[in-house]
Amino acid sequence: MRLKFAATINDETLPENVDPDFEIAYIDIGNVDSSGTIHEIVDYRFEAAPSRARRIVRDGDVIISTVRTYLQAIAPIIEPPDNLIVSTGFAVVRPRPDQLDPGFCRYAVREPRFLAEVEMRSTGISYPAINASEIGDIAIALPELPIQRRTAAFLDAELVQLDALIEAKEKLLSLLAEKRRTLVAEAVMRGLDRSAPLRPSGIDWLGDIPAHWEVRRLATLFTEKDERNEPDLPLLEVSINTGVSVRQFSTTQIEGTAADFNTYKVARKGSIAFNKMRMWQGAVGVTPTDGLISPDYVVAEPSENIDADFAGLLFRTPAFSAECARHSQGITWDRLRLYWDGFRDISIGLPPLDEQRKIAKMQAQEASKIDRLASATERSIALLKERRSALIAAAVTGQIDIPEAA
Repeated sequence: MRLKFAATINDETLPENVDPDFEIAYIDIGNVDSSGTIHEIVDYRFEAAPSRARRIVRDGDVIISTVRTYLQAIAPIIEPPDNLIVSTGFAVVRPRPDQLDPGFCRYAVREPRFLAEVEMRSTGISYPAINASEIGDIAIALPELPIQRRTAAFLDAELVQLDALIEAKEKLLSLLAEKRRTLVAEAVMRGLDRSAPLRPSGIDWLGDIPAHWEVRRLATLFTEKDERNEPDLPLLEVSINTGVSVRQFSTTQIEGTAADFNTYKVARKGSIAFNKMRMWQGAVGVTPTDGLISPDYVVAEPSENIDADFAGLLFRTPAFSAECARHSQGITWDRLRLYWDGFRDISIGLPPLDEQRKIAKMQAQEASKIDRLASATERSIALLKERRSALIAAAVTGQIDIPEAA
């Protein structure tokens, strides 16, 4: 049966004449993850709320994101406060009591074929979206209500252990990432020898440093480079999460942007590239090959006194990012930009060159160990999620014989 015959969609919307001081609890699309967890509910006065804060939800509803549908931001609404409002970017599915059990509904719209149909009907390449009416036109398996209720109860019980295991493994991933960050920060800020004597650096953000290290301004260690007109080089991506890497382009994207590549800056292998607007968030790294970066980014060529890999590790630490924010310009935090003059004025603790290389080498080895464990954990999570999807699909489509409760 098509969903629209078993449920209504977008029944209730806040009117424009709501009291400006009326307080709402708001869920935006970004607050719902692919597992159906709602991570944050933000309180607003109606007058100050986003204009998309309009959809009214009730207990038993299911919200389905209609934009960036590949993210599968779908969540059940269970015992919400009376003032809970969601974005107009959600389709609010409300089961008809005589047709669709709310518990069954939240699994039916997560059945793999339903999700695939949502994505197939979405339009747009970088920001795919679907109309709520299209969602209503998708068919779902619809057994009799008693079977729906048994199916929902069965899945509720079966998924508890799976979800707990997934959560534990995702927590392990977070701990591994934190361990990686901590090891790097300790090595580039204090060195590898924990017994080495320390001395005050005289720089607030550095604190104490090993006594044999220097304090140097980046102006003495890097030169800004601005080479252009090499359009055949690969395009590099400067990411908060992964540093600098070669960007993968589709043929359509290349044809649409190739004419502009002459204006892109050339970043040579082993130089430092950073995004001025995101340097305070860690958008920086060592360039793995000669390539091109945005004209609005910065290329810093290291001198013979600093190892690029050591610098790349240091520049991605939270402490250095905070110092970049202090040297950035902008009225608000989301408009901060670190220009060359601000970058070159930052002082760092600098070990001898051979020690820099040793730190970089040892951190690469430690990172490799952690990354292997993280990759194995990610594969395990993927398999568990596949198992979860398969179980939901089998249950809601009647492939599992679910006995009546005793």
